[in-house]
Amino acid sequence: MRANPESLEEKIRAVLAARERKRISKNRLIPAAVLLPLFKKAGEPYVLLTKRTEKVKAHKGEISFPGGVYDRADRSLEETALRESFEEIGLKRSDVEILGCLDDVETMTRYLIRPYVGIFPYPYTFVVNGEEIEEMIEVPLRSILRKGAFETRSLRSGTGRQTIYSYRFGRHLIWGATARILKQLVDLIRDSSGGRE
Repeated sequence: MRANPESLEEKIRAVLAARERKRISKNRLIPAAVLLPLFKKAGEPYVLLTKRTEKVKAHKGEISFPGGVYDRADRSLEETALRESFEEIGLKRSDVEILGCLDDVETMTRYLIRPYVGIFPYPYTFVVNGEEIEEMIEVPLRSILRKGAFETRSLRSGTGRQTIYSYRFGRHLIWGATARILKQLVDLIRDSSGGRE
């Protein structure tokens, strides 16, 4: 996909603002939020992902977005995503421009994640929390947008069949909620482009 990063940023903002976001309200789920961080490197849009350490309580070694569980001190789930991004990688909330929000995502581990899409300036001086984050991964958005980037399979669950997405970037396998969130963004961008890459 060849895209002017400014127009892509505006397109993402417009698409997120124009749609009705799907909300899930289940009292038994743990509310959480993540930031899907975008940045421009050499004029090209990238997504920033993190690899969790083996020291964390949940999702050890998995590829994820910065984020975590809602805290009562947070005024909103957006604040949760920004607070956790600062705690994990030192990304200051004042340096993030929120473009909008994707659909809520329920995980098999009983979390209810609200994903926020934001853009930050690059290059950036990160302060990585080594207890939580082992590695930061910069993924060109064009590689996620290419046809066939996502593998899909269908699994039977208690509520019927569920589609599982995965995406491989180099030696990294992105799956689970992170892959579902990325797939949401990809589908929105493609739909707004009339299916063109």
